[in-house]
Amino acid sequence: MSGQQTGGTVANPVIPGFHPDPSICRVGDDYYVVCSSFEYFPGIPVLHSRDLVNWTQIGNALDRPGQLRLPASTLSSGGLYAPTLRHHDGRFWLIVTNVAEGGGNLLFSATDPAGPWSEPTRAPGVPGIDPDLAWDEDGTCWCTVAGVSQVRLDPRTGETSGEVRRVWSGTGGVAPEAPHLYRIGEYWYLMIAEGGTERGHAVSIARGPSPAGPFEPCPANPVLTHRGTGRAVQNTGHADLVQGPDGSWWMVLLGVRPQGGTPGWHVLGRETFLAPVEWADGWPVVGEVTTELPLPAWPLQPGPETPVRDDFDQVELGPRWISLRERPDGLCTTKERTGWLTLRGRGSLDTLYAVLVGRRQQHLECHVRTRADPAEGRGGLVVRLDEEHHYELEAADGAVRLLARVGPLRTEVARRQVPSGPVVLGLRTGPQPPRDARTGPDDLSFGIEEPDGTFAVLGTLSGRYLSTEVAGGFTGRVIAMYAAEGTVHFDWFDYQPQ
Repeated sequence: MSGQQTGGTVANPVIPGFHPDPSICRVGDDYYVVCSSFEYFPGIPVLHSRDLVNWTQIGNALDRPGQLRLPASTLSSGGLYAPTLRHHDGRFWLIVTNVAEGGGNLLFSATDPAGPWSEPTRAPGVPGIDPDLAWDEDGTCWCTVAGVSQVRLDPRTGETSGEVRRVWSGTGGVAPEAPHLYRIGEYWYLMIAEGGTERGHAVSIARGPSPAGPFEPCPANPVLTHRGTGRAVQNTGHADLVQGPDGSWWMVLLGVRPQGGTPGWHVLGRETFLAPVEWADGWPVVGEVTTELPLPAWPLQPGPETPVRDDFDQVELGPRWISLRERPDGLCTTKERTGWLTLRGRGSLDTLYAVLVGRRQQHLECHVRTRADPAEGRGGLVVRLDEEHHYELEAADGAVRLLARVGPLRTEVARRQVPSGPVVLGLRTGPQPPRDARTGPDDLSFGIEEPDGTFAVLGTLSGRYLSTEVAGGFTGRVIAMYAAEGTVHFDWFDYQPQ
């Protein structure tokens, strides 16, 4: 997932696609980021960088059923919210809220952020969501949560001590959340998001003499917001601070890239952006959040390029592959047919227990293909936002159908007969031709690949209906292989940015 470089700039977001609520941690020359994963399994992607620009996913913190329980009752945009990642006393610590039934605030630790991570330790005395971890000079761990409240916490046992205290409520914006507490110089700084994670999102900060305050708000709050502007990046907030390799300060934060006319639709979800930070009079001054950043003052260190194709030759799926709520071996395996991914269906994509394996859409323009063998079932290729918003290209019984689900409406858009046996299903995304203020963010063209390699389009659908502004929620598009009934085998999957 290496950052794109063009001349004297690098592309921003530095982690594109559905990677919201970033929390960053530096250990020596290495940087690690974790993000929210909501209803998807495995949970909490872990990414690594040496230069803050080029990021490679090295694992998922919650990759075993014992660590992550997302029952079938878990609605889309439920599940895992807003993790915090920190390093203390030789270990990595992760705290996260599981808002699903039987969840709560959970602690995990590891010596290697790539895993394995520990089994969960419950923290029932920690109220609310968006928990943060910070240690003072005496070794006391402070947990601060949305609201903004704080309590002492033993991360090894999950036990709290003392009363839960309200320490700050922000500047009056709705939803004061995503707190992060830091010791920088002579002050303790408490940074939060407020204004909601939509167009009013903002970052505000306060400082005080101790982790518990009292906290004095920055006179220039919010220190970052794009509300009321026409900038290409919107919804800026939920930030975390870190020092660069040269000692300079930087901020990772979430943002979105609305496309099309009015009101603007973002389809990739909330993404992780990078912004420079200066200090003036003891307060952070945040630079512009743009879609291009000047080259940093240190050498770039690109990681390995993500292969276009996965041939499913490995016994285990790579870390970028995600499924809904769980991934039982009996329903998803690469061991049944060598070099193929096998999925067994247990219901349509409208259900909470649909079976799929997919990846986050990370580019506004991409070309996706997969070779599917539906001889024993019904399934294919889907672009999903949630149970009520998805487009799928489904193969079964000698035919390929293009289906669309938008809210309460479900329709068959097109159908084509195909020879028996495997079929190559394809998707191409690209900008919608300008029309008027209602021009959508993109078009999605679905089709099959002819024997001579040409792409035969079955239908083109507007991308606006697979956007957060239409569907709601906190996630972004996932492009996946799925099985609705019986057994469907997949030989390979290509994802090619355009």
